[in-house]
Amino acid sequence: MTANTPKNAVILAAGSGSRLRPLTDLRPKPLVEVNGTPILHNALRHLDAVGVEDVTIVVGYRKDAIQYACGARFGRLDIDYVESSVFDRTGSAYSLWLARDALLRGDSYLLEGDVFFEENALHYLNRHAPCDVAAVAPFESTMQGSAVLLTESGYISHFRMKQSGADSSDSYPMLFKTLNLLRLSASTLRMTIVPALNDLVGSGATQAYTEELLAYLVERRGLQLAATRCDDLRWCEIDNAEDLRTANRLFADRSRTERQGASVT
Repeated sequence: MTANTPKNAVILAAGSGSRLRPLTDLRPKPLVEVNGTPILHNALRHLDAVGVEDVTIVVGYRKDAIQYACGARFGRLDIDYVESSVFDRTGSAYSLWLARDALLRGDSYLLEGDVFFEENALHYLNRHAPCDVAAVAPFESTMQGSAVLLTESGYISHFRMKQSGADSSDSYPMLFKTLNLLRLSASTLRMTIVPALNDLVGSGATQAYTEELLAYLVERRGLQLAATRCDDLRWCEIDNAEDLRTANRLFADRSRTERQGASVT
Protein backbone atom coordinates (compact mmCIF):
# COMPACT_ATOMS: atom_id res chain seq x y z
CA MET A 1 0.00 0.00 0.00
CA THR A 2 1.26 3.48 -0.88
CA ALA A 3 -0.04 7.01 -0.48
CA ASN A 4 -0.64 7.08 -4.23
CA THR A 5 -3.00 4.11 -4.25
CA PRO A 6 -6.53 5.01 -5.39
CA LYS A 7 -9.20 4.16 -2.85
CA ASN A 8 -11.73 3.33 -5.57
CA ALA A 9 -11.99 0.78 -8.36
CA VAL A 10 -14.52 -0.03 -11.06
CA ILE A 11 -14.72 -3.50 -12.58
CA LEU A 12 -16.66 -4.15 -15.78
CA ALA A 13 -18.23 -7.61 -15.47
CA ALA A 14 -21.54 -7.49 -17.35
CA GLY A 15 -20.82 -9.52 -20.50
CA SER A 16 -22.09 -13.00 -21.31
CA GLY A 17 -18.74 -14.57 -22.20
CA SER A 18 -20.20 -16.38 -25.21
CA ARG A 19 -16.79 -17.50 -26.50
CA LEU A 20 -16.23 -19.48 -23.30
CA ARG A 21 -19.34 -21.60 -23.63
CA PRO A 22 -20.26 -24.14 -22.31
CA LEU A 23 -18.34 -22.95 -19.21
CA THR A 24 -20.41 -19.76 -19.19
CA ASP A 25 -23.80 -21.38 -19.82
CA LEU A 26 -24.50 -21.39 -16.09
CA ARG A 27 -22.00 -18.87 -14.71
CA PRO A 28 -20.66 -15.47 -15.77
CA LYS A 29 -17.19 -15.28 -17.24
CA PRO A 30 -15.70 -13.36 -14.26
CA LEU A 31 -16.42 -16.42 -12.09
CA VAL A 32 -14.66 -18.88 -14.37
CA GLU A 33 -11.77 -20.33 -12.38
CA VAL A 34 -8.05 -20.32 -13.07
CA ASN A 35 -6.57 -23.18 -11.05
CA GLY A 36 -9.47 -22.97 -8.64
CA THR A 37 -9.58 -19.17 -8.26
CA PRO A 38 -12.38 -17.20 -9.95
CA ILE A 39 -11.07 -14.44 -12.20
CA LEU A 40 -13.01 -11.82 -10.26
CA HIS A 41 -11.82 -13.03 -6.86
CA ASN A 42 -8.22 -12.73 -8.05
CA ALA A 43 -8.81 -9.08 -8.96
CA LEU A 44 -10.59 -8.30 -5.70
CA ARG A 45 -7.84 -9.89 -3.59
CA HIS A 46 -5.21 -7.76 -5.30
CA LEU A 47 -7.26 -4.57 -4.98
CA ASP A 48 -7.69 -5.30 -1.29
CA ALA A 49 -3.97 -5.97 -0.88
CA VAL A 50 -2.89 -2.63 -2.38
CA GLY A 51 -5.27 -0.58 -0.22
CA VAL A 52 -8.41 -0.01 -2.28
CA GLU A 53 -11.48 0.54 -0.10
CA ASP A 54 -14.50 0.79 -2.42
CA VAL A 55 -15.20 -1.28 -5.53
CA THR A 56 -18.09 -0.88 -7.95
CA ILE A 57 -18.83 -3.90 -10.14
CA VAL A 58 -20.99 -3.48 -13.23
CA VAL A 59 -22.97 -6.71 -13.61
CA GLY A 60 -25.42 -8.02 -16.18
CA TYR A 61 -25.29 -11.64 -17.31
CA ARG A 62 -26.07 -13.90 -14.35
CA LYS A 63 -25.63 -10.95 -12.01
CA ASP A 64 -27.00 -12.86 -9.02
CA ALA A 65 -24.10 -15.31 -9.21
CA ILE A 66 -21.54 -12.50 -8.99
CA GLN A 67 -23.36 -10.79 -6.14
CA TYR A 68 -23.56 -14.08 -4.24
CA ALA A 69 -19.89 -14.94 -4.88
CA CYS A 70 -18.54 -11.52 -3.87
CA GLY A 71 -21.12 -10.12 -1.47
CA ALA A 72 -21.23 -6.60 -0.06
CA ARG A 73 -17.76 -6.99 1.43
CA PHE A 74 -14.75 -8.90 0.18
CA GLY A 75 -11.88 -8.82 2.62
CA ARG A 76 -11.69 -5.14 3.56
CA LEU A 77 -13.39 -3.99 0.35
CA ASP A 78 -16.86 -2.47 0.33
CA ILE A 79 -18.61 -3.57 -2.87
CA ASP A 80 -21.43 -1.85 -4.72
CA TYR A 81 -23.15 -3.20 -7.81
CA VAL A 82 -24.50 -1.41 -10.85
CA GLU A 83 -26.75 -3.44 -13.12
CA SER A 84 -26.85 -3.31 -16.91
CA SER A 85 -30.17 -4.63 -18.13
CA VAL A 86 -29.02 -4.33 -21.77
CA PHE A 87 -25.64 -6.08 -21.46
CA ASP A 88 -26.42 -8.28 -24.47
CA ARG A 89 -26.64 -5.35 -26.86
CA THR A 90 -24.25 -2.74 -25.49
CA GLY A 91 -20.48 -2.37 -25.30
CA SER A 92 -18.15 -1.89 -22.36
CA ALA A 93 -18.23 1.91 -22.68
CA TYR A 94 -21.94 1.80 -21.87
CA SER A 95 -21.19 -0.31 -18.78
CA LEU A 96 -18.61 2.28 -17.76
CA TRP A 97 -21.18 5.05 -18.24
CA LEU A 98 -23.53 3.22 -15.87
CA ALA A 99 -20.78 3.46 -13.23
CA ARG A 100 -20.22 7.20 -13.79
CA ASP A 101 -21.20 8.12 -10.22
CA ALA A 102 -18.46 5.83 -8.91
CA LEU A 103 -15.96 7.38 -11.33
CA LEU A 104 -16.61 10.79 -9.79
CA ARG A 105 -15.49 9.69 -6.31
CA GLY A 106 -11.80 10.26 -6.97
CA ASP A 107 -8.72 8.53 -8.36
CA SER A 108 -9.71 5.06 -9.51
CA TYR A 109 -8.51 1.81 -10.95
CA LEU A 110 -10.49 0.59 -13.95
CA LEU A 111 -10.46 -3.14 -14.73
CA GLU A 112 -12.13 -5.49 -17.14
CA GLY A 113 -13.55 -8.51 -15.34
CA ASP A 114 -11.87 -11.11 -17.55
CA VAL A 115 -8.19 -10.41 -16.80
CA PHE A 116 -6.22 -12.68 -14.48
CA PHE A 117 -3.10 -10.84 -13.31
CA GLU A 118 -0.43 -10.49 -10.66
CA GLU A 119 -0.77 -7.96 -7.85
CA ASN A 120 2.33 -6.13 -9.05
CA ALA A 121 0.41 -4.90 -12.09
CA LEU A 122 -1.45 -2.54 -9.76
CA HIS A 123 1.80 -1.40 -8.14
CA TYR A 124 3.23 -0.70 -11.60
CA LEU A 125 0.26 1.55 -12.34
CA ASN A 126 1.13 3.58 -9.24
CA ARG A 127 4.67 4.24 -10.46
CA HIS A 128 3.27 6.99 -12.68
CA ALA A 129 0.97 8.59 -10.11
CA PRO A 130 -0.60 11.10 -10.31
CA CYS A 131 -0.65 10.57 -14.09
CA ASP A 132 -3.30 8.61 -15.97
CA VAL A 133 -1.74 5.30 -16.90
CA ALA A 134 -2.54 2.01 -18.65
CA ALA A 135 -0.80 -1.33 -18.18
CA VAL A 136 0.69 -2.75 -21.39
CA ALA A 137 2.94 -5.60 -22.51
CA PRO A 138 4.58 -6.48 -25.84
CA PHE A 139 2.04 -7.80 -28.34
CA GLU A 140 2.97 -11.44 -28.94
CA SER A 141 2.10 -13.76 -31.79
CA THR A 142 -0.51 -15.64 -29.73
CA MET A 143 -2.44 -12.51 -28.77
CA GLN A 144 -5.56 -10.85 -30.14
CA GLY A 145 -7.36 -7.62 -29.33
CA SER A 146 -6.59 -3.94 -28.98
CA ALA A 147 -3.02 -2.75 -29.29
CA VAL A 148 -1.26 0.57 -28.80
CA LEU A 149 1.76 2.46 -30.05
CA LEU A 150 3.98 4.33 -27.60
CA THR A 151 5.95 7.55 -27.87
CA GLU A 152 9.62 7.64 -26.91
CA SER A 153 8.61 9.21 -23.61
CA GLY A 154 6.27 6.31 -22.80
CA TYR A 155 2.84 7.71 -23.61
CA ILE A 156 0.20 6.03 -25.74
CA SER A 157 -0.01 7.77 -29.12
CA HIS A 158 -2.40 5.54 -31.09
CA PHE A 159 -4.74 2.60 -30.65
CA ARG A 160 -5.15 -0.23 -33.13
CA MET A 161 -8.29 -2.31 -32.71
CA LYS A 162 -8.82 -6.01 -33.44
CA GLN A 163 -5.19 -6.89 -33.88
CA SER A 164 -3.87 -10.45 -34.22
CA GLY A 165 -0.51 -12.13 -33.93
CA ALA A 166 0.06 -11.63 -37.65
CA ASP A 167 -0.18 -7.87 -37.18
CA SER A 168 2.54 -7.91 -34.53
CA SER A 169 5.16 -9.90 -36.44
CA ASP A 170 8.03 -7.67 -37.49
CA SER A 171 5.89 -4.66 -36.63
CA TYR A 172 7.57 -1.30 -36.48
CA PRO A 173 7.01 0.65 -34.43
CA MET A 174 6.54 -2.00 -31.76
CA LEU A 175 2.98 -2.92 -30.82
CA PHE A 176 1.87 -3.31 -27.21
CA LYS A 177 -1.17 -5.18 -25.90
CA THR A 178 -3.39 -3.40 -23.41
CA LEU A 179 -4.04 -5.40 -20.25
CA ASN A 180 -7.35 -3.57 -19.65
CA LEU A 181 -6.00 -2.34 -16.31
CA LEU A 182 -5.88 1.42 -15.87
CA ARG A 183 -5.34 4.02 -13.18
CA LEU A 184 -7.19 7.29 -13.81
CA SER A 185 -6.97 10.53 -11.85
CA ALA A 186 -9.96 12.26 -10.30
CA SER A 187 -9.50 15.32 -12.52
CA THR A 188 -9.37 13.29 -15.73
CA LEU A 189 -12.40 11.26 -14.71
CA ARG A 190 -14.37 14.38 -13.83
CA MET A 191 -13.27 16.67 -16.67
CA THR A 192 -12.70 14.23 -19.53
CA ILE A 193 -13.87 10.63 -19.11
CA VAL A 194 -17.36 11.12 -17.66
CA PRO A 195 -18.28 14.01 -20.03
CA ALA A 196 -17.08 11.91 -22.98
CA LEU A 197 -19.16 8.96 -21.79
CA ASN A 198 -22.20 11.23 -21.50
CA ASP A 199 -21.65 12.46 -25.05
CA LEU A 200 -21.12 8.94 -26.35
CA VAL A 201 -24.27 7.50 -24.84
CA GLY A 202 -26.23 10.63 -25.66
CA SER A 203 -25.31 10.21 -29.33
CA GLY A 204 -26.67 6.64 -29.30
CA ALA A 205 -23.27 4.93 -29.67
CA THR A 206 -24.08 2.41 -26.95
CA GLN A 207 -22.20 -0.46 -28.59
CA ALA A 208 -18.80 1.24 -28.35
CA TYR A 209 -16.00 -0.31 -26.34
CA THR A 210 -13.92 1.40 -23.70
CA GLU A 211 -10.83 1.10 -25.91
CA GLU A 212 -12.62 3.03 -28.66
CA LEU A 213 -13.45 5.82 -26.22
CA LEU A 214 -9.85 5.98 -25.02
CA ALA A 215 -8.58 5.97 -28.61
CA TYR A 216 -10.77 8.95 -29.41
CA LEU A 217 -9.64 10.85 -26.33
CA VAL A 218 -5.94 10.12 -26.89
CA GLU A 219 -5.85 10.70 -30.64
CA ARG A 220 -8.32 13.58 -30.98
CA ARG A 221 -8.77 15.20 -27.60
CA GLY A 222 -5.20 15.20 -26.28
CA LEU A 223 -5.60 12.82 -23.34
CA GLN A 224 -2.13 12.11 -21.96
CA LEU A 225 -2.26 8.41 -21.13
CA ALA A 226 1.03 7.00 -19.89
CA ALA A 227 1.94 3.34 -20.34
CA THR A 228 3.49 1.17 -17.67
CA ARG A 229 5.20 -1.86 -19.16
CA CYS A 230 4.41 -5.18 -17.50
CA ASP A 231 6.79 -7.28 -19.60
CA ASP A 232 7.99 -9.28 -16.59
CA LEU A 233 4.55 -10.02 -15.11
CA ARG A 234 2.13 -12.86 -15.67
CA TRP A 235 -1.33 -11.95 -16.89
CA CYS A 236 -3.95 -13.29 -19.25
CA GLU A 237 -7.11 -11.84 -20.80
CA ILE A 238 -9.50 -14.79 -20.89
CA ASP A 239 -11.89 -14.75 -23.83
CA ASN A 240 -11.96 -18.39 -24.96
CA ALA A 241 -10.95 -21.92 -23.98
CA GLU A 242 -7.41 -21.52 -25.29
CA ASP A 243 -6.93 -18.39 -23.18
CA LEU A 244 -8.13 -20.30 -20.13
CA ARG A 245 -5.64 -23.11 -20.79
CA THR A 246 -2.90 -20.49 -21.10
CA ALA A 247 -3.89 -18.88 -17.81
CA ASN A 248 -3.96 -22.23 -16.01
CA ARG A 249 -0.48 -22.94 -17.29
CA LEU A 250 0.92 -19.50 -16.46
CA PHE A 251 -0.37 -19.52 -12.89
CA ALA A 252 0.04 -23.22 -12.09
CA ASP A 253 3.04 -22.67 -9.80
CA ARG A 254 1.20 -19.99 -7.81
CA SER A 255 -1.71 -22.37 -7.31
CA ARG A 256 0.63 -25.03 -5.93
CA THR A 257 2.26 -22.51 -3.58
CA GLU A 258 -1.10 -21.39 -2.23
CA ARG A 259 -2.19 -24.99 -1.60
CA GLN A 260 1.08 -25.77 0.18
CA GLY A 261 0.72 -22.66 2.35
CA ALA A 262 -2.80 -23.65 3.28
CA SER A 263 -1.71 -27.15 4.29
CA VAL A 264 1.10 -25.79 6.49
CA THR A 265 -1.18 -23.42 8.36
